[in-house]
Amino acid sequence: MSTDAIVLLKNDHKEIRKLFRDFRGAGPNARVEKGRIVDDIIEALTVHTYIENEGMYPEVRDLAPDLEDDILESYEEHHVADVLVVELAAMKPDDERFDAKTTVLIENVEHHIEEEEQEWFPKVREELGRKQLREMGARMLELRDKAPRSPAQPSALKKTVDAVIK
Repeated sequence: MSTDAIVLLKNDHKEIRKLFRDFRGAGPNARVEKGRIVDDIIEALTVHTYIENEGMYPEVRDLAPDLEDDILESYEEHHVADVLVVELAAMKPDDERFDAKTTVLIENVEHHIEEEEQEWFPKVREELGRKQLREMGARMLELRDKAPRSPAQPSALKKTVDAVIK
């Protein structure tokens, strides 16, 4: 398995997109299935945003300061996703706005993924060498092992709060 940071994140994106397709394909009355899928989405996004916010973004910010605006925008997009994830985690699949809130989350995250993959990742790859991306990816794998799996865990809450006050 590659430790290239961009490859790792793109693999996460593939898994997250699959969960989104599963949710959309579940049908309007598949409440139990949708609840399970949303639980998986919440966990995947909580882990993914944690390793990006704690690993990739700060390192790229130090190594490629000209990408600062992209990183700040990404932090804000993560913050929006974090807020929706926290709200979804507190909802039940039969709540009136569950499907609508999930759809808004999916649309926001799809936009973020598209922007990262089409615009930001190529810039990062251009600025950093293979060796730096592999080393960064190895550190991100270590972060993944200790990443929160739920938005209610203290490290996930801290990330969300930091986005508001920093």
